[in-house]
Amino acid sequence: MVNRPEQSEQVFIERIRAKDPVAWEQLIATYEGRLLAFLEPRVEDRATAEDLVQETFTGFLRSLPHFDDSRSLEKWLFAIAANKLKDHLRRDRRLQSLMVSSEEHRSSQIPVPAKARGPSTILDSRERRTQREALLVTILGEELDRLRQNAEWTRLACLELLFVGGFRNKEAAEILGISEQQVANWKHDFQSRLKRHLDAARENGIVF
Repeated sequence: MVNRPEQSEQVFIERIRAKDPVAWEQLIATYEGRLLAFLEPRVEDRATAEDLVQETFTGFLRSLPHFDDSRSLEKWLFAIAANKLKDHLRRDRRLQSLMVSSEEHRSSQIPVPAKARGPSTILDSRERRTQREALLVTILGEELDRLRQNAEWTRLACLELLFVGGFRNKEAAEILGISEQQVANWKHDFQSRLKRHLDAARENGIVF
């Protein structure tokens, strides 16, 4: 590893466990670029890849108490990065699912006969999708920040399990040690708040 050829990986990990800032800086210097090179081609932009790299390091730090010293540090970091990437891609699908759920009541309207779509309508559709995704990310960010500010950590964890992890209500309840009804209540409240945000956006002229 860069700047530490004289020490074993196990000693290096112990230094990180001991919160040695130099060891932590060495870890980042050694793996940040490699993790970025792994993640960037698989996501939509560099900023997202950089965020995932930071999440990887945070995940590694949280996993240290359970880290098996016999494992390769490099393989462990890239396994965490792969999981963060999988979560990110799943989160994107969840965003689309949330949007579809909020629009389901509109799908029961009388269908309009299909017409051939020209290039301009396809481009317009892509622009709407980008706008829609950006709005959803903003809304979800505001909602999660609100929960953090109110220190509603269990509720936040519950929503992450449901909408990021893809767990069912019962599974989330078992993991968190709360009632399934509580999970259902939080889920319903979150979806209602999301719908209100989307309705407000439509009133402000944002077309989906």
